[in-house]
Amino acid sequence: MKKELKDTIIVELGEKLKEYAHFYLVDLLGLNAEKTSNLRRQCFKNDIKLLVVKNTLLHKAFEAAEIDYSPLYDCLKGNTALMFTQTANAPAKLLKEYKTKKEEVPALKGAYAEEGFFVGADKLDELVSIKSKNELIADVVAMLQGPAQGVISALESGANTIHGVLKTLEER
Repeated sequence: MKKELKDTIIVELGEKLKEYAHFYLVDLLGLNAEKTSNLRRQCFKNDIKLLVVKNTLLHKAFEAAEIDYSPLYDCLKGNTALMFTQTANAPAKLLKEYKTKKEEVPALKGAYAEEGFFVGADKLDELVSIKSKNELIADVVAMLQGPAQGVISALESGANTIHGVLKTLEER
């Protein structure tokens, strides 16, 4: 590969690292063409961009980036694919789905999600439990609505109770 092409790839990887807030390093070794194609389709459906990269080029892109990605350097061995996403837990859910099907591949090597580093396949459950921005907003809205709903239901039941008492007194 020519040096100019390598430099172009490093720059493109650097742009992807800036563009996407989260990425996963995954080992795809052992996937045949059909399974790789299925994985790419699943990634596309979940708004995940899947790229297979050379470790040395990715290492150079990490070094050129503004963020210190040094905790992920040890993950750059063997076959490496990058899963870029804007939703932190989307790739983790996809990988967990493959794991529940008893498939060894794809295997998580490491991830950068929510400004934190997750190294090793054992971190998959932690990554799945990360809530997205929309999920957090929904939780906050539900918590804010809880007390208001309690007051409204108390007022409604109180009105029925008072009405019932008055009706009983009227009948006497």
